[in-house]
Order: sequence, then structure tokens, then C-alpha cells
Amino acid sequence: MNVARLNMCHGDREWHQKVISSVRRLNEEKGYAVAVMMDTEGSEIHMGDLGGAPAAKAEDGEIWTFSVRSFEAPLPELTVHVNYEGFAEDVRVGDDLLVDGGMARFEVVEKLGPDVKCRCTDPGLLLPRANLTFWRDGSVVRAKNAMLPTITSKDWLDIDFGIAEGVDFIAVSFVKSAEVINHLKSYIAARSRGNDIAVIAKIESIDSLTNLEEIIRASDGAMVARGDLGAQIPLEQVPSIQQKIVKLCRQLNKPVVVASQLLESMIEYPIPTRAEVADVSEAVHQCADALMLSGESAMGRYPDKALSVLSSVSLRIERWWREEKHHEPLELEDVSSSFADKISEEICISAAKMANKLEVDAVFVYTKGGHMASLLSRCRPDCPIFAFTNSTSMRRRLNLQWGLIPFRLTFSDDMESNLNRTFSLLKARGMIKPGDLVIALSDMLQSIQDGQRLTVSVRRCPGPRSINACASRPRCRLRPQPCSASSTAIRCGALGSATRWW
Repeated sequence: MNVARLNMCHGDREWHQKVISSVRRLNEEKGYAVAVMMDTEGSEIHMGDLGGAPAAKAEDGEIWTFSVRSFEAPLPELTVHVNYEGFAEDVRVGDDLLVDGGMARFEVVEKLGPDVKCRCTDPGLLLPRANLTFWRDGSVVRAKNAMLPTITSKDWLDIDFGIAEGVDFIAVSFVKSAEVINHLKSYIAARSRGNDIAVIAKIESIDSLTNLEEIIRASDGAMVARGDLGAQIPLEQVPSIQQKIVKLCRQLNKPVVVASQLLESMIEYPIPTRAEVADVSEAVHQCADALMLSGESAMGRYPDKALSVLSSVSLRIERWWREEKHHEPLELEDVSSSFADKISEEICISAAKMANKLEVDAVFVYTKGGHMASLLSRCRPDCPIFAFTNSTSMRRRLNLQWGLIPFRLTFSDDMESNLNRTFSLLKARGMIKPGDLVIALSDMLQSIQDGQRLTVSVRRCPGPRSINACASRPRCRLRPQPCSASSTAIRCGALGSATRWW
């Protein structure tokens, strides 16, 4: 996988710390660069822990009690704890209550102080800490819970934990405005001791859609959380909203993750439905940066198979639309503000067009801060992009972006030396071969007059030469390797590259 996502709705910090340690150990031992993303719980309404039970089945016609009261385990029969104190005040008799975006549905039949009695109208499975939404006259109710803070007191403690552990990404749930993102970035900058932690905005509520562009501009990336989003908007709008978010993120040069229910049936079954395969292929066709598994890998019976299916379908669709030229170039808007960044942007656009026209085998990009690699990824060239950086943390962050295969390289002032070492490294891993045509870009050479010098060159991979220095490094694997984590996903666009877990 490319990134391990830790959902702070589940498990305690001790458990998550063990997962982070496991990921880091595997990175060290196997030469991986798996990043860690911490996902905050957020302030929306959700159920409690079901008194320790892994799940509960709601049957048609049963009367369940949804209560804000605290209970000692075990819970009373057919009773669910709700985390939002104003829940009983906000709902009305006749409202529809949806659990986890519609996995089960109830009708409110009676209110008794802190308790709300509900009749099950669509039976289903209730999972611990499932999201709750209630609808009235065909629309989701936006009452007092809409005024709850995006980042709760528990979230701030989790964020402090993530900063202390040096996670690579923090995903913010139920983002309502850019102000929340900016505040969190300032908070992280003041406490992270130089660690560069990216902030990902989860788009999963009506408020997120209302302020979509400003939120994405303020963030370092976005996640299309279709499960919770589909609980707040009509289901038929989810596909078009997903496409809009993916396109906007690409225009603004922000990585975007498509998440939730990609292969939901594989929680219980060893193969997906054909409709799920088509859903995955559509996300790949839209050029999303990454696809994410949730329950399929966090609690499913076939996590390895689910990831294998996600990987194989994604690679096959990428190969198909590249071979058949089914992808249409997107007219990209300028995203750079400074003159120097505009030059970098134009060079990357030209390099991507050149790569497609010359049908090169790979693009090399040498970058310290990752900006040029990000700009090149945004252009979605047909060939793999090998990104080389001298920063271990930047290497992990680049794992999230479309088509980038990141490596850590100690840079030399001699560009020719960098190229020769790169060719040797990739030949040793079987990722390129002598005679392959390569475009190389760099933003890390310095000149006294200009401050930063950008370079572009077209090269052929040289014939056999000494690779003893690389012999001890692990070869890139074409199949995913396991790692304990809450959720898994893969980066899109790296056709023929190493597929790792997310």
C-alpha cells in the first residue's frame, strides 16, 4: 500500500501507536515508503460502542431506543447510545433516522425525555460508532448539530498524538469552512518541530459542498467520503459530485482520494459485484489520485483479496485507457502565483506533452520540496513518473499523488552523477531497461544569479554498468505486501510500478 489510514473513531491511541510502529518497522526493514494518515472522528452524530458487541442486527418492525443517556455495559436490549446531547430535542415524530448512510432505517415513533423510540423500517446491521442522520420531508435535517465544532476536544487530543508520532497526513472529518483548515495548519506548524504534516479535507457534508472550492484551496488534498456524503445528499447526486470534486482538485493541484464502499461486498464475500468493479474503474477513469478501502480491509474477511482486486482492476483500466487513448486532456488552469512557480508549471505541462508525443518510457523528476513532482503528476502523462527527493518524509508524502513512484536520493551537485545513479538503481529493480527513453526534470540545482535553476533533458537509459552499490536494496515488488492498518488503498497512475498497501 502507499498510505496507512488510522480511523480515530475506532481503537485507542495505544493501538494506533502500535500500528504506526509496525508501518515504520516495515519501511525500515523492507525499504518501503508507506505514509501514515490519521483521520479525526469529527463532531457529527454517531452511535456508541454497542456495549462491546461487534454488531447488532435490527429487524423489520422492532422498536429500538436511541438515547443520549450513558449506560453501563451490557446495554439494555434494543438500545443504542447517541453521542449528541441535543439529539432528542432536534428530532420529531415521523422523521426518518438513517444509520451509516442507509444500512438500516428507522422511523421516529415517540420521544421520552432523553430517549427516542424508533421503529425499524429497513432492517440492517448496526455497527459500533456508525454515523446517524435524520431526514424530514425528503431533506436531511440541519439543526443544532450543524453548529457543533468541526474539531472536537477529543480530536485535538488525537491531533496532538498524531503530531507527536510524526504522521504524514491528518484528515479532517466534516469540514465546514476553509477557516478550520487554516487554523489546524497554524496549530500543527507551531507544534510539529519541523515535521511537514499535510492536512486533508474530507468532503462528506452539505457544508463541505457549500464551501467546496475555498476548502480545497486551503487544504493539501481532499477525500471524497462517499458514505457520509451520500447520507446528506440524494443518492443520485453522489456520482456527479464525485466527478466535480476530482476535477476541481486536479485543477487546483491537490491530490484527491475516492473513498467508501468501493468493494463493500468483499467485507463478507471473496469476490466483488460487477457493479463495484465498474465503480472502481470510473474513479480510475476520472484520474483520482488514490482509491481507498475502509471496512473491506479494516474488518472484512478478505482484506488481501480486496486489495488485490482493487489493484488489478485499477491497473487494467489504466492500461486500457492509455492504449486506446480514451482519456481526454484536461485544460488546466494556472495555479501558480509567483513568476518562478509559473515557469515550473509551464515546464511540467510541456514535459508531459513531450512525454506523450515521444512515447517515452518514464519521466524522472528531481525535487527537494516536491512541488515540481506534484505539478507533473497533475498533467497525468501516459508514462510512470519516478520522483527523487533527498527527504524521507517528502518521499512518503509523494506516495499519495497520481503516478508518482518516489525514491529517496542523496543529491549531488553534478546532475550527470544523479542521472547515472538513478539509471543504475531503477535497472537493478527491473523498472527500466537499457534503451528506454526518459525525460528528466530538476528543480534542485542552484545558480548564483537566478537562485534556482530548472533543467529538462531527454536521455536514453545506458547499457549494462556496475550496479553493486544497489545490490543490497530490495527489489520493487509487483504484488502488495501486508501491513496492519485500519484502512487500505492504492495510488492511481503508477502503471507497471510497485503497488503497495494504503
